[in-house]
Amino acid sequence: MGNFNTSFGEGLILVGFSDWPQLEPILFVFISIFYSLTLFGNATIITLSLLQPQLHTPIYYFLSHLSFLDLCYTTSTMPQLLINLYGPDQTITYGGYVAQLFISLALGSTLSVLLVVMAFDCYTAVCHPIHYTTIMQSHLCHILVIASWVGGFMNSLIHTGLMMAMPLCGLHLLNHFFCEMPVLLKLACENREGTEAKMYVARAIILIVPTALILGSYLYVVQVVLNVKSTAGRRKAFGTCGSHLLVVSLFYSSAMYTYLQPMHSYSETDGKFAALFYTIITPMLNTLIYTLRNKDVKVALMKVLWTRYSG
Repeated sequence: MGNFNTSFGEGLILVGFSDWPQLEPILFVFISIFYSLTLFGNATIITLSLLQPQLHTPIYYFLSHLSFLDLCYTTSTMPQLLINLYGPDQTITYGGYVAQLFISLALGSTLSVLLVVMAFDCYTAVCHPIHYTTIMQSHLCHILVIASWVGGFMNSLIHTGLMMAMPLCGLHLLNHFFCEMPVLLKLACENREGTEAKMYVARAIILIVPTALILGSYLYVVQVVLNVKSTAGRRKAFGTCGSHLLVVSLFYSSAMYTYLQPMHSYSETDGKFAALFYTIITPMLNTLIYTLRNKDVKVALMKVLWTRYSG
């Protein structure tokens, strides 16, 4: 079997869901709807965060970046999947393969770090409310967001570099709907234990460390909230962080299932459906969580609509 890292002129075939041809039309309809809702919802949150002065606060600054990440992350995979579901051509060029691998990993890693930043903001708001505005000044918010993007892209650069250095052999078939790291590792034709161990450590750092930091911050938050005597105060504190905790649970549970299980037990079939969850369903749910459960966003949206249609 030849090494197709260097003989990749004809591209790579993304098998996707072609094993279930009766499922493809249904998936095309649902994914088209979910993708449209994701684009509209995240664009709405970004626009409101920019236009409405009452949303010019640290939490909505971070939320606008989260929405932008969700929008970009979904767009890095869903158009390719929709094209493959709709038409017979399921190939992706070598350049497209490298670009999709790097971009999807970079955006996912940045999202992982940004969720820690949002947890820190929540912790500061609940545990140190008096000093919140002093701590969460605009320059610190900018630094934290930049650090999230730099950390995410550095992690992706490490993974992509290691992956590109690993010889891949066999048929030009990838049993997935996008260039997913665990599926690519299964195509390695040489001893991959050393490289796989390095990549596993990098994945663990970008997933386990943020999860531990977030859980630790929420332990402090819960302790503080339980000591609040006012029912309204407890409700407000839980409301401040409840949406973020729900987003964290959705993202990290699906990501850990895919990236932290041993390669010998990784199921490509299960992996495809798990990837659907964190590439399209979770980003769509994020928009609903941060709009339907968020009073400030709903009020800002009503103001925009009222101004638009009353004028």
